[in-house]
Amino acid sequence: MQDKIPVIVITGFLGSGKTTLLNRLLADGVKTAVVINEFGATPIDQDLLQHQDIPLTVLSGGCLCCQIKGALAPTLKNLWMAWNKTETKPFERIIIETSGVASPEPILDTLLREPWLSKRYRLQNVIATLAIPNALDQLHKFVEARAQLVWADMLLLTHADLAEAGQTEGVYRQLQLLAPATPFQLANWQIMNTADMLGAVAQIFRRVPTTQSSVEHGFRSLSLYLDHPPTWPKLQAILQDLMHRCADELVRIKGVVYLPDQDQPLAIHAAGGYLYPPSCLPIRVADDRRSRLVFITHADIEVLSEALLAALDDAEPKAIRLH
Repeated sequence: MQDKIPVIVITGFLGSGKTTLLNRLLADGVKTAVVINEFGATPIDQDLLQHQDIPLTVLSGGCLCCQIKGALAPTLKNLWMAWNKTETKPFERIIIETSGVASPEPILDTLLREPWLSKRYRLQNVIATLAIPNALDQLHKFVEARAQLVWADMLLLTHADLAEAGQTEGVYRQLQLLAPATPFQLANWQIMNTADMLGAVAQIFRRVPTTQSSVEHGFRSLSLYLDHPPTWPKLQAILQDLMHRCADELVRIKGVVYLPDQDQPLAIHAAGGYLYPPSCLPIRVADDRRSRLVFITHADIEVLSEALLAALDDAEPKAIRLH
């Protein structure tokens, strides 16, 4: 087991804090390779990482169950080849961040069933993030959210500061029903000790993931490219209006935006009907300064597309591209 490369899997529903947790783990000084499985044709999460000088692979654009299994095995084989051929190891562990609208089963199936991989990698932990304000609704509506919960070795409860009265206690009661033996803790990003979280005892015996195909997940994504984005107050108003119009369909907004009045790009996040304050990202040499937003919906994509175009009807037509 000591000769095997440890693998940490981060799972959790859309907007629950997976990338924030990943950034915290990357800051602990352990040399890490990262594999991000992202839903949609426009990858964003890699741009939201504070550390870019790491081995990084993004698997995007595919279905949530089948294609990740086909892409993950060769990715892990290539990483091991790079690790094995050098005396000074480029990384000491691998972190896989799963898609927010997927069960982690295909990833675990690949790690546990594939003989070549299982001889060289060991599954250290599966950590699931749950956003307290949205957790009960997501666990009720989406089988993927429940799968993320029950496969976890450790649960990290996030956004407690945004929770309404009784929501935290309601989540605690739900955890007792769905995962009574799984340890959990409230996220406090300022003082959180990641070593304690990674020290959670992984399951010694795991139920082998089913090989049956998942049911149609129903999620769709829409990418928006802005060559000349509006000012933040205007963009904020557009996004808030869109979330109001599509409250029942729109489950996630994320993106990177380059505003005309500042050099640093902004990370944009919205989930559960809440638009979080934007945060600045480091300036990078390779930046193409293309603003892009990804919208994930659990409904007909045309509904979101029409609402988005209506919200942007006074913007410069040449500055907008939808995919």
